[in-house]
Amino acid sequence: MTTVQNDLLERARDSVIIPVLVLDDPASAVPLALALRDAGLQMIEITLRTPGALAAIRAIRDAVPGLQVGAGTVTSPATVDAARAAGAQFAVSPGYTTALGRHCQALSFPLLPGAATATEVMVARDDGFDFLKFFPATACGGIGLLEALRGPFPDVSFCPTGGITAENAGDFLALGNVACVGGTWMAPRAAIRSQSWPEITALAAQALQLLRRPSGSPSA
Repeated sequence: MTTVQNDLLERARDSVIIPVLVLDDPASAVPLALALRDAGLQMIEITLRTPGALAAIRAIRDAVPGLQVGAGTVTSPATVDAARAAGAQFAVSPGYTTALGRHCQALSFPLLPGAATATEVMVARDDGFDFLKFFPATACGGIGLLEALRGPFPDVSFCPTGGITAENAGDFLALGNVACVGGTWMAPRAAIRSQSWPEITALAAQALQLLRRPSGSPSA
């Protein structure tokens, strides 16, 4: 694993949770980021699913220091370039292609690529990616599949995303090959639209309190 990728893994382990955020209005970006930072979160993912996503990333980078901002739904070298230009500090992809991986490596830009099968894990690992997004987590086998993957791939760590909730996040995080979890429950889209920032801070703080590993406990 390269230094860039290892740094991404270590930050994710420290963060425990990476909120997956869909922003309809870029004006909500900074207050949302402040609400999550105030709860103690260290990393967030802004998905590139809305027209204002890049503007939201740029606004957060300018106004909220100390928060690692990633771009999600990155699927091509072109989207990597757009995310970097907006100020994203890492990229998250729902899947993996060698073209995407090599482009990020050439730029020394951290990438969390998606994988849902043993074959996909092998392809990404062969290209130097040992920290992977397990997506869609619950739809493609959940905890059972992650446990099965640990045997042949003891050197691979995962961030399960897709169907992760307050109720099951702890079960995923307890697995030895899970470094962190990703999800939307601590920042629901409805709460973002209604600008319920204290509610989001409370949800995120509660999630961290429940999921953060005690000092010295084993991690992926």
